[in-house]
Amino acid sequence: MIRLGKLTDYGLVLMSQVARRPPTELHTARDLAVECHLPLPTVSKLLKRLLRGGLLASHRGIKGGYSLAREPHLISLAEIITALEGPLALTECSTEIEGLCDLEPSCPIKNNQRIISQVLRGALEKVTLSDLIRPMRLIAIRDHRGNLVPTVSATSGRMQ
Repeated sequence: MIRLGKLTDYGLVLMSQVARRPPTELHTARDLAVECHLPLPTVSKLLKRLLRGGLLASHRGIKGGYSLAREPHLISLAEIITALEGPLALTECSTEIEGLCDLEPSCPIKNNQRIISQVLRGALEKVTLSDLIRPMRLIAIRDHRGNLVPTVSATSGRMQ
């Protein structure tokens, strides 16, 4: 099973909470913890990672807090996941870092694994934070052979 870690799931919840509000509104870790029903230490840890990942901006001072570094439609799920999990890859040999797997020099499927990881990354790059905060629905389209292929669409009509 391919699964995102719980912290990444919480990070997506936090980012979506920030994106739902006006861009000028600042969010404190304490407020986000209450609004998202998450422990304050977890929220603080995630906000630091998202800040380091360039997805949030920090504003100091008495009325300080966090805001999105860019508009929600310019932040992809791939960026958020990468900031929290590290490089997106199905297997260790699917990353750009070599030597993580003992089988890498002789692996017959290494190149295919890299291609699959690129496809997955590409799909996550197409879904933005603004898509995440709107209702989505599953629809079906036909591939080049006429077979139905499920895809996701926001209710506004934006196709994924």
